[in-house]
Amino acid sequence: MTLVPLLATSFLTAWAISQESVVAAWSPSTWILITAILTLTSAIALTPPTFLALVYGFFMGLTAVPYLIFLNLGAIALVYALAHVFDTSHTLPYLLKAFPKAERMLERFKLNQLRLIFFAKLSPVLPFAVTNLFFAIAGARFKQVLLGGTMGMIPRTILAVWVGSEARDIEYLLNHPNEGLTSKLLTIGLLIASTFGIGYFMRDKRIAEN
Repeated sequence: MTLVPLLATSFLTAWAISQESVVAAWSPSTWILITAILTLTSAIALTPPTFLALVYGFFMGLTAVPYLIFLNLGAIALVYALAHVFDTSHTLPYLLKAFPKAERMLERFKLNQLRLIFFAKLSPVLPFAVTNLFFAIAGARFKQVLLGGTMGMIPRTILAVWVGSEARDIEYLLNHPNEGLTSKLLTIGLLIASTFGIGYFMRDKRIAEN
């Protein structure tokens, strides 16, 4: 779930650079169809949504945001559905046997799912598909996953779309996604907020237990 998106992103970068004029001519109906396809590929860990937000932002500007919200929520729902189809809850006892210390972490997670889901989705570095799969295996409620995922991914998505819309050249954008000082500072800000939020969540529960 880490290596495959990297390879897929490299391929899509080369394709987008070579087909810039073709993509720029796509109609709204084509973007809707492409978004539906990319929702599936994002759910199975082929296309990272943050990378897609950069591309969408370059070609569509801020009008890309509704497409990307649909893509993110659709991918989250698909992962949740697939996890239940394959009954990944049976995986949990094996994981807890291999990592017994994780049981206390899961207990804390169940006490306040929304907070952890929000901060995990706010992070620009945590893998999209991995976090979704973790939530499903950990037994997160679907409404909590959707609500927390929506609140967390909107700031990150808007930032990526804005960076894409400000770029003058698709090749330079995809090879240097965080070139500008403002985008670097905002990305670092999201990362710090996510890290401290998750850390506070863990600390908060530990204090409550004591």
